[in-house]
Amino acid sequence: MEHTASIFLELGAVLFTLGVLGHIANWIGISPIPFYLIAGLAFGHGGLLPLGASEEFIETGAEIGVVLLLLTLGLEYTADELVHELRRQAPAGALDLPLNAAPGVAAALILGWGWQAAVVMGGVTAISSSGIIAKVLGDLGRLGNRETPVVLSVLVLEDLAMAVYLPILTALLANMTIARGSLTLAVALGALVAVLYIALRHSSKVTRLVFNPASDRNDEIILLRALGLTLLVAGVAQQLQVSAAVGAFLVGIALSGPVAEGAREVLAPLRDLFATVFFVFFGLSTDPADIPPVLLAASLLAIAGVATKMITGWWAARRAGIGTLGRFRAGAALVARGEFSIVIAGLAVAAGINPRLGPLAASYVLLMAVLGPLAARFVEPVTRAALRRRDRKPPTAATTTVPTPTAPTATAPATTAPATTAAGDAAPAG
Repeated sequence: MEHTASIFLELGAVLFTLGVLGHIANWIGISPIPFYLIAGLAFGHGGLLPLGASEEFIETGAEIGVVLLLLTLGLEYTADELVHELRRQAPAGALDLPLNAAPGVAAALILGWGWQAAVVMGGVTAISSSGIIAKVLGDLGRLGNRETPVVLSVLVLEDLAMAVYLPILTALLANMTIARGSLTLAVALGALVAVLYIALRHSSKVTRLVFNPASDRNDEIILLRALGLTLLVAGVAQQLQVSAAVGAFLVGIALSGPVAEGAREVLAPLRDLFATVFFVFFGLSTDPADIPPVLLAASLLAIAGVATKMITGWWAARRAGIGTLGRFRAGAALVARGEFSIVIAGLAVAAGINPRLGPLAASYVLLMAVLGPLAARFVEPVTRAALRRRDRKPPTAATTTVPTPTAPTATAPATTAPATTAAGDAAPAG
């Protein structure tokens, strides 16, 4: 009873504080995610008000938050749209992963941590946070923007790549034999293909598992069945070494028609609650005392990470025929790193690769999780201002050649040669 009271007190204080911070963020006009992350630092180990009784609940709630974020993101798109965009953006995925893994690999090798740490850090810096990006796009009202399908395609390609990367990394860290590692990878890939096939080919049957479109809508049934099915698929995916987020996203893709619309509406409050818990847990998992020793290295990695994701998003949006503003929005949207990076670093720390890897990865992810929403919010006004300044810029001062007057002759009247501009265009005389 006493333990339950402590949980209620802690959760009540945390949620109320987050509500106040969210109100301040809305008043300022930015995403509340940076405030939630900083609050997590304050409530975590080594923070101002460390939590005790409710930490386990918050950890579980954080995992549910990622699943719900990706489910509702998947509900925005159909299977045909997903396949079409994945085909179009495959080259962007091929650019994205090596370009964004390079800073992490280079950092581990420069620090002398060895090739295993290099493989880990490459994964930490390569993968964007689907959870944070989904929340930011929703907060900024950009789910319907032309560049958003491009962003989602890159995220899905990254998540699919993780289905290959995580089993390989697990085998490397555990020093598995080639045969056992290959078996783990084959099981993960088989599960991924099965889920993809069901989502793309049997969407109507998945929809009927949640609710019969011919019946009258019942929000309670839609909520229970949609949430239950998503958690089941996410749990199976996790057991098979496939990302739970990928499973949840594909469930959202598989649901279609009026059921998808109903699921979006009834799941929205739950998604917002658990997504907030997810961002707080990010901060909880980082000890503020670990940040200063690695802050310089993490900051340099963050600068490189912002640049590489901006390049990826800009190039992918350009290939899709999107204008300059949309290209920069796409790049900024991809900046945030999050849940996958923490999972990858956690595997390495548990395997005892290098004691400094955990704090560096945590500091890097925290910086990127804060910079991502800020970049997404301010890239548009900054780009608009830059474009306006460019358009208003006066032309370069013309370099004119003043002709030397010549005396009139008997055969030709006196003339003045036309002045020429620096650009080579003839200007009217005098």
